[in-house]
Amino acid sequence: MAILILILVHWYTSLFFQSFFHHRYAAHRLCTMSRGWEKFFYWCCFITQGSSYISASSYGIMHRLHHAHTDTEEDPHSPKNSTNLLLMMWDTRNSYYNIFSKKTLVDEKFKKDLPQWPAFDRIAHNWITRALWACLYVALYILLANHWWQFLFLPITLAISSFQGAVVNWWAHRFGYENYKLNNTSKNIVPVDLFFWGEAYHNNHHKHPGRINNADRWFEIDPTYQLMRLMDKLKIIRLNRVMAAS
Repeated sequence: MAILILILVHWYTSLFFQSFFHHRYAAHRLCTMSRGWEKFFYWCCFITQGSSYISASSYGIMHRLHHAHTDTEEDPHSPKNSTNLLLMMWDTRNSYYNIFSKKTLVDEKFKKDLPQWPAFDRIAHNWITRALWACLYVALYILLANHWWQFLFLPITLAISSFQGAVVNWWAHRFGYENYKLNNTSKNIVPVDLFFWGEAYHNNHHKHPGRINNADRWFEIDPTYQLMRLMDKLKIIRLNRVMAAS
């Protein structure tokens, strides 16, 4: 039971910070925040993503390229370019590392207003740090797991942010329903999103990439947007009022 609680807490916290900080803040700039809060959320991403920590600026570039080149050969993570989920994870990993290491030449328009903390990334984004996180996860599994099959979740724990991103992008471009007919394969994964923090509404998001709330129809729920509204009221962040109203 303890290991399942660990897995659930890890899933929801890691995916929330990827949805809020990497996706809606870094990639789309749907809110603003002070430099102090920005550093705080860097730490939150590092603690929750652990061995699969990803740079917010590199993620932001990759996601902007995804919107600009959806389902084409230049899309850094499209199921149309990969034959299965695992291959798509590997292809996405290569696209991301090429951006992070600056091997991929990126137009300046995709780099605008990205959060930057190079000193932090040098510590959080290296193989020594990843190995230390991996050792911690293995120790937690040994301590908490009481059945052998629970260790089957260990690879997901080790690569949780990569796995979450791949699952959303793979599933949401292959299966689901559409509120809008677009010139790409984006779909909404499930009608009520209690598992992906509002990232399940991929078709809605591709129709309105600059809108804070991914939910559109009456039954759709976007928990990340609701928490962003709360953080706005607490003056932790400031929502883009034009986007919030749309």
